[in-house]
Amino acid sequence: MGQKETIIISLGGSLVAPGEIDIGFLKNFKHFLEKYLGSKHFFIIVGGGKICRVYQKALLEFGASEVKRDWIGIKVSRLNAEVIKQLFGKLAYSEIIEDPTKKINNKKSVAVAGGWKPGWSTDYCSVMLAKNFGVKTIINFTNVDYVYDKDPKQFPDAKAIKEISWKDFKQIVGEKWTPGLSMPFDPRASKIAEKLKIKVAVINGKNLDRLEDFLNNKPFIGTIIK
Repeated sequence: MGQKETIIISLGGSLVAPGEIDIGFLKNFKHFLEKYLGSKHFFIIVGGGKICRVYQKALLEFGASEVKRDWIGIKVSRLNAEVIKQLFGKLAYSEIIEDPTKKINNKKSVAVAGGWKPGWSTDYCSVMLAKNFGVKTIINFTNVDYVYDKDPKQFPDAKAIKEISWKDFKQIVGEKWTPGLSMPFDPRASKIAEKLKIKVAVINGKNLDRLEDFLNNKPFIGTIIK
């Protein structure tokens, strides 16, 4: 990847396709990143989001196994990844990365990845990419402002957390991951990130100015897990 800094963005599928494809957000996202392509490389790992969970719920209703439900999520994430690759056009690496542990010869400014294999979320893929390319920071671009001490959708008194250790974070999210699980960062990925001493910044993707603050080492609205 040359001498440029490499940034990993785990892009929530709910931002790409909250229902329909969010064309306006994607155009703004591309325009924003283009400002940094002279000094940085970006890996963008795309999740399945709400559409993924809709399919998985239907498959569960019809008796599909966990593996089959996981595969549908992987396929949806790769479909979303195709949209992101097309968004960046000639700026992007020619293939969707499906195996985050495989070395690639990439001279492009952007490389896009989707899901890998059953049992591993796109959060896990982002950590594997970080390990593979020696990256120590992952930006988890999601649809919430912070990590909270409990689910703010269920508990109005949930408290926002601006900085948290991996040890304390794991006490919030637990140990188990299942296909379609919606949380700030998946438990299995968290364990490996802790071992590798990777820092994760959880940022609401609807507010690109917050990402700009983070990239410029300024105080930002969001949560640091380290």
